[in-house]
Amino acid sequence: MAPAPNQGPIATVATASVAAVGIWRLLAVAAPHLAAIGLMLQTETDLGSRTGFVLAWGILNFFFIALLRRPALSGALSLTLVVVLILLSRLKHDIVQMTANFVDLMVIDRDTAAFLFTIFPNLRWSVIGAAVVTLPLMYALWWLDPFRIRRLPALAGKLTCLAALVGYSFAWPDEAWRGYYDDGYLSKFARSGVTAVSDFINYGFMESDAVAAERLKVPLVDSCHPAGRRPHILMIHDESSFDIRQAKGIKVPAGYGSHFKSFDGKERRFLAESNGGPSWFTEYNVLAGLSSRSFGRFSYFVTRIASGRVERGLPLALRRCGYETISLYPAYGAFMSARSFQTSTGIQRFYDARDLGAKGVEPDSFYYDKALQLMSGNAPNKPLFMFVYLAANHFPWETRFRPDLTPSWKRPGNEPVVDEYIRRQAMSAGDYTAFIANLKKKFPAQPFLIVRYGDHQPEFSPHVLDPGLGEAGVGKKLNAYDPRYYATYYAIDAVNFEPVKSAAVMDTVDGPYLPLVIQEAAGIPLDPSFEEQKSIMLRCKGMFYACKDGAEARRFNRLLIDAGMVRGL
Repeated sequence: MAPAPNQGPIATVATASVAAVGIWRLLAVAAPHLAAIGLMLQTETDLGSRTGFVLAWGILNFFFIALLRRPALSGALSLTLVVVLILLSRLKHDIVQMTANFVDLMVIDRDTAAFLFTIFPNLRWSVIGAAVVTLPLMYALWWLDPFRIRRLPALAGKLTCLAALVGYSFAWPDEAWRGYYDDGYLSKFARSGVTAVSDFINYGFMESDAVAAERLKVPLVDSCHPAGRRPHILMIHDESSFDIRQAKGIKVPAGYGSHFKSFDGKERRFLAESNGGPSWFTEYNVLAGLSSRSFGRFSYFVTRIASGRVERGLPLALRRCGYETISLYPAYGAFMSARSFQTSTGIQRFYDARDLGAKGVEPDSFYYDKALQLMSGNAPNKPLFMFVYLAANHFPWETRFRPDLTPSWKRPGNEPVVDEYIRRQAMSAGDYTAFIANLKKKFPAQPFLIVRYGDHQPEFSPHVLDPGLGEAGVGKKLNAYDPRYYATYYAIDAVNFEPVKSAAVMDTVDGPYLPLVIQEAAGIPLDPSFEEQKSIMLRCKGMFYACKDGAEARRFNRLLIDAGMVRGL
């Protein structure tokens, strides 16, 4: 047998090079990339998403290499960012059924950070602890890294990956409904960056016509002279509430459904613009009287974007008619810039969870009692608008909320989540009945108009509406705004007041029309913007954004921009 060929000096040199560099230093360079491959295989499900992952990983690595010249440290920093993104994306999906996208990063602000540190008091220490551990590790990688890469090649690599990602995202755009999938975190985030920046450059934050032939008159402050006595107006945000009998086979207790009926016995439909989590979509609808859908892929941040820019809405219209405007908010005012947004739409006195003394999630009776206290301090002859934002029926429904408040409750016999949801609805209905009784007792001679609405369906509603439909099918229906997934209710009640009959008080209305419905039912003269919106409502039969594929909403947005009610969008 011939002897094995002599490997010669090549093998010796290679072995010597490895020995000179050191195996641990080589592992320091390779480990982040190996970990990234593992994450990619676990979280990205097909060739397309894995391609997006690789390109995004390349952009991150080459960026840090161009900055630091050290591949080990650059890989570790890139891996850290990817892990943080995946964790945050999973958290967001658990809450609102959507993964993180690039718009989350585009509109991040100080209020959001303050809110997170407030609701998670240990988060600050977790961040400090992570920094204490991470900084020495990063220094060790800086020292261990045996390689130095020139900045120009690294920059060229980054630009190449970026160009490839842009081309790939435009050639094979990610379907919007995939945002409802709990996977593909990095690839969806990276591809959404391309489309979000492109949309912002082309359209800005909000859709509107380039020009409009008409002009709105700017309403005069003292031009509102309603006939008769103005009622106090209460608008009640009924968290996650809809008539679950829309789903087949659901068992409900006796008397279920009366909560959804108005003073005239009718049950009316309210078409929300969100499903499962983002209450602030409807908050924007019912205060500004506009559509969150006009913001396209930026709609998730509608209240933060609209803050200080959209100065039109129900509270401002009522202030013009002499009303004092108050809001009771169950979270911290920094959340989604709620305080700033509501102030922009005309709220004068904003009370958040801290102001109200709320300790976590409170039952509806807590906010009703606070509302009664604030009314007692109001001038008797001053009409009041109060926005009462409830939270007891907020997710999760896997745990029982305040079982002590319903000691005699018996489960109807559905799956546990649905039964808990129905139990909380029963609590809400009971608290509302008690509130109306107290209202009559404390203010026996004062007129009230009360309008309640369900802000969106609960996150499990697609499961009970279409139990055989998979995640992809549900995502497509949500993206197509299937009314079955967005219909809740609105109800009109009155105390010492007869609601005014109007063609605008329809059996089914889109969310942005609720401020118009309230003014009409209260007999409040409409300002020019609401007069124009009423014309749209009547010819579109209660539809707003969906009317003429958004043409009416885009024209109306332009009218508001030209009138100075919307700025910077």
